[in-house]
Amino acid sequence: MNTLSYKTVSANKATANKKWLVVDAEGQTVGRLASKVAKIIRGKHKTNFTPHADCGDNVIVINAEKVSFSGTKLVDKEYVRYTGYPGGQRITTAQDMLKKHPERLIEKAVKGMLPKNKLGRQLYTNLKVYTGTEHKHEAQQPEVFNLDTFK
Repeated sequence: MNTLSYKTVSANKATANKKWLVVDAEGQTVGRLASKVAKIIRGKHKTNFTPHADCGDNVIVINAEKVSFSGTKLVDKEYVRYTGYPGGQRITTAQDMLKKHPERLIEKAVKGMLPKNKLGRQLYTNLKVYTGTEHKHEAQQPEVFNLDTFK
């Protein structure tokens, strides 16, 4: 008779226990910031991580304009998009994107680190990026999260 019972707990939307976290991007390197935020959004830092479910937290990134790049990536890194018309390939450098739309820079980096499927598109909606220190999610009572202590 086996008295021990080990059961694997699989999280779902109802048992996810999602929180809202505020992350300050000031002085952070873009790639390291994005990988840590993607891990939080995916839920890999939780003990009840389930690969097929949205069990991660909602993340609010503030001070998007104060991120940094290592090396010469600020001038060398290029973002390529296509308009859909012949000859419609458009190239933007990281420096131009940081000046015009710094929130898109972080969103693009995090989105590239999420799964490329329906779940990844759903998880991407849990990310909110803002320039400056103000955001419109005070009603969710977000907790301040320090990425420097997060591995």
